[in-house]
Amino acid sequence: MAISDKQAEHLAKRAAHWNAISIQKYDGSLFSKAYHHRLGELYKYQVGAGLRVLEIGCGQGALLASLKPSRGVGVDIASEMVSAAVNKYPHLHFMVADAHSFKLDETFDVIILSDLINDVWDVQSILLHIRQYCTPSTRIIFNYYSRVVQPLLSLGSSMGLAQTLMAQNWFTPADLENIIALAGYEQVSHSQEILLPVPWIGTFFNRFLVKVWPFSAFAWTNLTIARPVSTDAQPELSVSIVVPARNEAGNIENAFTRLPKFGKSQELIFVEGNSTDDTYQVIEAAIANHPETKASLYKQPGKGKADAVRVGFDKATGDILMILDADLTVQPEDLGRFYNAIRDGKGEFINGVRLVYPMGDQAMRFLNLVGNKFFSLAFTWLLGQPIKDTLCGTKVISRENYQKLAANRAYFGEFDPFGDYDLIFGASKLNLKIIDMPIRYQDRTYGSTNIDRWRHGALLFKMLFIAAKRLKFT
Repeated sequence: MAISDKQAEHLAKRAAHWNAISIQKYDGSLFSKAYHHRLGELYKYQVGAGLRVLEIGCGQGALLASLKPSRGVGVDIASEMVSAAVNKYPHLHFMVADAHSFKLDETFDVIILSDLINDVWDVQSILLHIRQYCTPSTRIIFNYYSRVVQPLLSLGSSMGLAQTLMAQNWFTPADLENIIALAGYEQVSHSQEILLPVPWIGTFFNRFLVKVWPFSAFAWTNLTIARPVSTDAQPELSVSIVVPARNEAGNIENAFTRLPKFGKSQELIFVEGNSTDDTYQVIEAAIANHPETKASLYKQPGKGKADAVRVGFDKATGDILMILDADLTVQPEDLGRFYNAIRDGKGEFINGVRLVYPMGDQAMRFLNLVGNKFFSLAFTWLLGQPIKDTLCGTKVISRENYQKLAANRAYFGEFDPFGDYDLIFGASKLNLKIIDMPIRYQDRTYGSTNIDRWRHGALLFKMLFIAAKRLKFT
């Protein structure tokens, strides 16, 4: 595509500027080194090793190399920068090209634009161009200077403490979110990072204080993660519905008769949790009485709902994995809406929400309701994505994403007997798009809850601490 004379002039000046910096072998001031060190930590948290990574505006390749990609490609307009990158990291691939028009014939798991959008001609056209290098699960990661640091950058440049900057684009987070939407992407999360780019003492400021208002307003950089959004019609997918069941004999028949048909195919997977009633025998009989439904039954080897869900998910063969609690307080009739949301790409982790519609009179005790609201606010802050009800039992994820989540489970450890937070934290760590699905929460018609509000409430505070340590203050 032809470019204007103004754009060509802009690109030529930028290339000459960065070439001159590379030739001078400028390795940065104390502040610059601390800033880029912290950026490296942030990107290593967001990008696991062994992925296919494209970095646009790669400079001399240090960030890309630090991520240990299985396939790493760097693009930069400055030939001297690229030459240095090739010499330093011969196992990676680098090319001299304009971010608006480079040519490749592959797709990537992650595309990085680090400190780039402040410097380019047209951010929207770059995002439109790189769409061809995305899969539906690709994540685009931006970091870009906050306007609040413009005076500091100018002062540092004039004092020789920072690189000389050419005229910059200055984006607010709302500006970038709008451009992302115009280019056919959706923002997954946003955070403000790096409060004090200095060694040692900066660790406290950059890991903790910058996460908290009002200090976050003075962050040096914004970190935004986005994903491509498809408008194409999606194919039907197979579904596995896992039903953890302990002392739920009176609800089993309804799990068969009330379940609507959706998806390419369905399977019901019951995991019975050492009941004191005849739940296991009732499930066996129901499976025999409903040959039209593909169903299976497993005895839970361990304890807790989390263990039961993992057993069921490991046995599942469907493209989509769902949880339906055997108490049926989440109505089976609502599962079709969860399926539609994940099939159509509205989200990648669909989380049931009980706190929108009126509940049955006995569906949730008052203290449980207060606790749920508190934890939902806390975890919304920790995750960087809205999540209204963390403890609703019905959650939906693709089998592919669940397998990635399970492979990364050791990052958080085995601490969640419910399984809700294991899935939510794992989805957040993978930068999956979390969508809340409002449902009508019903009274139990059989049995009593297996939740001990005080003992399990204490565990939830422990989870809050772990999430803060592992998700927020990293």
